[in-house]
Amino acid sequence: MARAVVTLPATARRGEIIEIKTLAQHAMETGFRRTQIGELIPRDIIRTFRCAYNGVEVYRCDLHPAIAANPLIAFTTVATESGTLSFQWVGDNGYAVTEIAPIRVE
Repeated sequence: MARAVVTLPATARRGEIIEIKTLAQHAMETGFRRTQIGELIPRDIIRTFRCAYNGVEVYRCDLHPAIAANPLIAFTTVATESGTLSFQWVGDNGYAVTEIAPIRVE
């Protein structure tokens, strides 16, 4: 099973800019490499990452074969209200991981 790690502050002040870091465990095979006998290794990458804050998308990015294995994605958003952030990674060959993290805004 794939693993993802999310780091964000547990609490924040209303209006504060918070940094969020995510790390997804994935080999990110480009589809351009070959085996020792010359056969192409099939592409297997994470294609899309999304983050929603209380159901509203606040960050999205498309990933491409040039991204390193176990991609680290860091971004910021504004803490507006207490609730949850949901993170979703979608990739080739049925890869899909979802993580949810709470935040309390004071």
